Amino acid sequence: MPQRRNAIKELHKNHQRHLHNLDISTDLKKTIKKFLAFVKNKNTTEAQSALRIVHKKLDKAAKRHLLHDNTVARRKALFSRLIKSIA
Repeated sequence: MPQRRNAIKELHKNHQRHLHNLDISTDLKKTIKKFLAFVKNKNTTEAQSALRIVHKKLDKAAKRHLLHDNTVARRKALFSRLIKSIA
């Protein structure tokens, strides 16, 4: 446990950032899971609307440096190919 006042503040900030990042990543995972369920059921219209949301959340995760830019690009390409495969 930190002793100095500034170190205590930094610890608190790090904890808050961790919780915020955790919220973003769990929301992203839930959205991807929902999108993949639409793809599995071959529901194209809902899958396409879910794809837009997934792209938006992936970009937000890249902006927060939760995911690497190349990882985001790879996943976006993969999900787009999935949409084309069911169309």
